[in-house]
Amino acid sequence: MGMMLRLPWPLPALLAWAAAWFLFMVLQPLVAPLWALLLPCLLGTVASVWGASWWRRGLIAAGFPLSLALVGGVALPAWAWLVPLALLLLVYPLNAWRDAPVFPTPRHALKALPAQAPLAPAARVLDAGCGLGDGLLALRAAYPQVALDGIEWSWPLRVACALRCPWARVRRADMWKTDWSGYQMVYLFQRPESMARAAAKAQAEMAPGTWLVSLEFALPGVLPHAQLRAPGGRVVWIYRLPLRGQSK
Repeated sequence: MGMMLRLPWPLPALLAWAAAWFLFMVLQPLVAPLWALLLPCLLGTVASVWGASWWRRGLIAAGFPLSLALVGGVALPAWAWLVPLALLLLVYPLNAWRDAPVFPTPRHALKALPAQAPLAPAARVLDAGCGLGDGLLALRAAYPQVALDGIEWSWPLRVACALRCPWARVRRADMWKTDWSGYQMVYLFQRPESMARAAAKAQAEMAPGTWLVSLEFALPGVLPHAQLRAPGGRVVWIYRLPLRGQSK
């Protein structure tokens, strides 16, 4: 996964389109036309997580069905062309678009975190918006003894994350409606515009002495307990509850 994200654009798109077309050519003589469309579209939609931005993800997911429509490669009813859109909405539900896209946490981004935010072996840690599980993998590398939970709104990503991280409790849920009060640490890799909401939720629900950790984006107007420079230059912002406002 990390290797694919490092490939220069448009190589991830070309690889995804080629794989979808290969699958289509294999399936076409074997299954009904609708399935010959559905499965390659599903492959392209899952592969869209390789894109580093929304427009790149859209291009990866849409490349195969658009090219198939242009060449007229299969006879299908008009409604069948809604299948690629339905698959895209399954992986990227509309209400999740306001949160972070699928940006994976680098594997060693959190390796220095325990020195600044120590946790007991039985502590519960939540990756809020776990995507494909890269954040859970990084948390496990940093805290091998803690109990890890992940929540993800997209059910295909939730299933993929659960398969990839069988040692974590991964469930489909809305991170903003999930109660954070039972966790000793909540980890986020969100958008800058989501951080004020995360700060308010943590302040309202998390117990004193617990930790809120954010990769890349700081809580606005909040003084961090510490910050780390992760490999690759990303900043890890570490906050201890209750949150403290920055002095003016």
